[in-house]
Amino acid sequence: MSGIRRRDFVILLGGGRAAAWPLAARAQVMPVIGFLNAASLDEYRPMVDAFHRGLQEAGYIDGQNATIEYRWAEGQYDRLPSLAADLVQQKVTVIAATTTPAALAAKAATSTVPIVFTTGGDPIKLGLVASLRRPGGNVTGVTSLSVEVGPKRLELARELFPGATTVALLVNPANPLAAAVSKDSQAVADTLGVRLHVLHASTEADFEAAFATAAQLRAAALVISTPDPLFGSHAAQLGALALRHRVPAIYFQREFAAAGGLMSYGGSITETYRLAGLYAGRILKGEKPADLPVVQSAKVELILNLKTTRALGIRVPLPLSGRADEVIE
Repeated sequence: MSGIRRRDFVILLGGGRAAAWPLAARAQVMPVIGFLNAASLDEYRPMVDAFHRGLQEAGYIDGQNATIEYRWAEGQYDRLPSLAADLVQQKVTVIAATTTPAALAAKAATSTVPIVFTTGGDPIKLGLVASLRRPGGNVTGVTSLSVEVGPKRLELARELFPGATTVALLVNPANPLAAAVSKDSQAVADTLGVRLHVLHASTEADFEAAFATAAQLRAAALVISTPDPLFGSHAAQLGALALRHRVPAIYFQREFAAAGGLMSYGGSITETYRLAGLYAGRILKGEKPADLPVVQSAKVELILNLKTTRALGIRVPLPLSGRADEVIE
């Protein structure tokens, strides 16, 4: 055995040393999926479970015939470039870049490793793909209708409060979608004849002040329109803050409405992750991202919390409550 002594070779194989092999070596045994996300596992566990379901639909189970290596930015978006570069260096088979900031970081990190993204924005405007039908390159993925239906949340607020003159919008300025969301929301506010106050929160510590400001402004409603990992991972906390500050608030995740937010309206984030898992599995089977059309998840849900409406003394118009997919009593 040239280049390595037999004794060293045996030791290398045994004694638990295999666990220290680089991912590239393990990838020869089973494919490795790099899972990159801007948030943390604690808050995104339901989405990870959905990703696993999609992967299983494609015939892959983590730990059996595929391995998933997780990289979580824990809300620190500036960590994403180095986390993405690490996955590329480890020579993973495919990168599942979930959340918009993670998708942009993965796209910047490699032009060869296949990437499956999830985003609530327009992947063409974000520069992720050249075309939805034929993405080209090494990137494809799944979009939800979170940004597209964002302005609709303002319309729902106006429908709920016909005499509203002031509405607040909460965005994370660090999110790549923030500027577009603010611009589109301002255009809708102008059409509706309401004054829009844009509030910022880039860390969890900013939430309290944002809701307090919305209350001081006497905003008829606070709309959280950016599908942001920071907001998404604290949806329940935001819902509780909305109730405590007595601010009628609208977001896109059900968890928000269930925790005390007035309502949620948007695409199903778990469905988006399931579809991403399915695409990752198809790529493991040999399909190329360039040939896989970007999937547009069309599932949109309107959730209304009647407990919150009673607590805030809000009377919901019958046409609005009648359109709700779920009413929380």
